[in-house]
Amino acid sequence: MTAARLLAIDVGTQSVRAIVFDEQGRLLAKAQVQLDPPYVSPHPGWAEQDAETYWNAIAAACGELWQQGELRPESISGLSLTTLRSTVVCADEAGRPLRPVIVWLDQRKATRLPPLGAFWNAAFAVAGAGSLMRHFQTEAEANWLAQNEPELWRATDRFVFLSGWLLRRMVGEWVDSSGAQVGFVPFDYKRLDWAAPSDFKWRALSVRREQLPRLVAPGGKLGTLLPEAAAALGLPAGVPVIAAAADKACEVLGSGALGADVAQLSFGTTATINTTQARYVEVQRLLPAYPAAIPGAYNTEIQIYRGFWMVSWFKREFAHREQAKAQELGVPVESLFDELLKRAPPGSMGLTLQPYWSPGVTDPGPEAKGAIIGFGDVHTRAHLYRAIIEGLAYSLRGGRQQIERKLGHPLRRIIAAGGGSQSDMAMQITADIFGSAIERPDLYETSALGAAINLAVGLGLYPDYARAVAAMTRSGRVFVPDPVAHKVYDQLYREVYSKLYPRLRSLYRRIRVITGYPA
Repeated sequence: MTAARLLAIDVGTQSVRAIVFDEQGRLLAKAQVQLDPPYVSPHPGWAEQDAETYWNAIAAACGELWQQGELRPESISGLSLTTLRSTVVCADEAGRPLRPVIVWLDQRKATRLPPLGAFWNAAFAVAGAGSLMRHFQTEAEANWLAQNEPELWRATDRFVFLSGWLLRRMVGEWVDSSGAQVGFVPFDYKRLDWAAPSDFKWRALSVRREQLPRLVAPGGKLGTLLPEAAAALGLPAGVPVIAAAADKACEVLGSGALGADVAQLSFGTTATINTTQARYVEVQRLLPAYPAAIPGAYNTEIQIYRGFWMVSWFKREFAHREQAKAQELGVPVESLFDELLKRAPPGSMGLTLQPYWSPGVTDPGPEAKGAIIGFGDVHTRAHLYRAIIEGLAYSLRGGRQQIERKLGHPLRRIIAAGGGSQSDMAMQITADIFGSAIERPDLYETSALGAAINLAVGLGLYPDYARAVAAMTRSGRVFVPDPVAHKVYDQLYREVYSKLYPRLRSLYRRIRVITGYPA
C-alpha cells in the first residue's frame, strides 16, 4: 500500500508555503516563497495585490518542492488550500480578475450605504446595534466598490475571497470552503451557509447571490486538479482537491485545540484567542463565532487586530541597532529580541501598554487608541519592547476571561502558535501573565498542518477529526508560570491594565472628535 502524501498550500499575507505531510502529521518537505511586496498602497490606507502574484507564488513554491528531490509529484495523494481571510477578488465568469485583490489590511470605507429600510433600522436601534451595523456596511468592500467603481462593480460576475478565486483556478468551478467565509459578505455564521433571502445582509451589502461561490464543508471534495493547473503546479491532473478552512481556523485545528476547554493563542499579525465549540456561541455581544475547520463547529475568536504586528512596528521605529547586528550576523532581527526582553524585569518597571493600535468594534470600541503609561527615567528600549509583549498577553488574558464567562467553564489547556510563539521569552511572559502552563506545538506550521488534517479526513485516512488530530498533532515545549513573576503580573493586570480602557475611553472619544483619528 502506497503511503499517503498530503500537500497543504498555505497562502499568507507575506509568503506562500507548499508543505507535504505524511498521515502521521510529520513534515516531509517544505518550500516557501516570499510575496515582495506583500501588498501595495496606491493611496494611504489601501492594501492591494495582483491576484496573479498569489498564483505564481503557489506555482513557484510547488516547483521548489519538486526540485528538492525528496518527493515525486506522482506521490501526492491530494491537495488542500488555506489562505488569509477577508481578502477579496472581483472577477469575470472566466475567472479573470477585473482589478487588484483588496487585502484584509485595507482601510478604505464606504460612505454611501445601501438603505436598510425602516423595519431593519428600527430593529437595530432597539437592539443597540446601530453603530455595529454602520461598521459592517462601511467596512464592506462590496459597498465601497459599488460606490467608487460602479462600472467595474456592474461588470463583476464573481465576488469571492482569495481562496475561492484560487480554487476556481485549480478545479474549474466557483467553489469554496464554508470554513473560509470570514469577512463582510452575506454569510450566516450560525447556519454556516449563505444567508437566507430574508436576511438583512442582502440589504446591507451590494452583493448579489449569483456572484458568490458554491460552498463545501471542510473535508469535502471541491473537485480535481485541472490539466492546466496541474501543469503549473507540476502535479498530475486529477489530484483530489479537498476543502480546508481559513488560516486561523486551520491553525486552531493544526494546534490540536479540539476540546471545548482548550484555548488556542495565535501570536500572529492579528493576535487571537480561540476555542472550538460544537454549539454556536457569541462571546462578544453581536459579533459572530467564526466557522471552524471542522464541519458544523465554531471558533469563538477574540482578536487584537494589530497583535504581533507591533513587533514589526517596534523593529521599524526603535530597533535600528538590532537590525544592523542581525545583518552582520546573517540572522532574522527578531531572533535578537529575546535578549531585549531579558534586560527588563517582569512588569517592565511599571511601564504598561494597552495594545489598541487599531480600534475595535465593540470592546474596545471604535474610538479606542493605544496607550503607554508609567514612563520614568529608568526605562529603555528594552522596557518598551517588553511592555509590548506584556500588553499583548494582558489583552489575551482578558479575552480568556471573557470566553470563560460566556462558556461558563474554565479553559484548562492553552496552546500557542504563530510566529511570535517561536520566542521562548514571549511564551514565558504569557505563561506568567496567564498564571497557566502554555504549550507550544511540536510543529511550527500549524495552519498548513490543519489543512493537511482536513485533507486526511477528506481522503478517508481517518474516520473523524478526533482520531486525525490525535494521530497528526503533538505537543512540544511547555512553559510553566513563575510564581514570583505571576504575582507581579496579576497585580498589574487587575489594578492597572484592566482599569486603563474604562478610564481613558472618554479621552479617546475627545481625541477622535478633535483630530478625526481614528476615523
